Amino acid sequence: MQQAIAEKRERLKAYNKQYNEAHKAWRDTGYDRRATPEYIPMPEDLRDMRCGAKTKATGNPCKRKDLYTNGRCRLHSGLSTGPRTEAGKKKSALNGFKKGWRKLAAL
Repeated sequence: MQQAIAEKRERLKAYNKQYNEAHKAWRDTGYDRRATPEYIPMPEDLRDMRCGAKTKATGNPCKRKDLYTNGRCRLHSGLSTGPRTEAGKKKSALNGFKKGWRKLAAL
């Protein structure tokens, strides 16, 4: 079962890559109406795909259908990686402090 879902996610990524390449070629023409790209229709078995990430509250799989390229919804996609630089880490450590910006200036 897990292998089948992983295969579907890979096929979704491949479809999105083809779609984005076709759209990029059209964008490079200046969105010319005469050069409208021939989009490949999404396969039927991928249309009803769900996010499937385990939710925190109940532990059940997520049922959202609005998926990003990686096959997860906006709530479970993991797009943010947090602060990377030293200054960003200090800034995030001061979140919630009322006078945090003054403390940050002193560092």
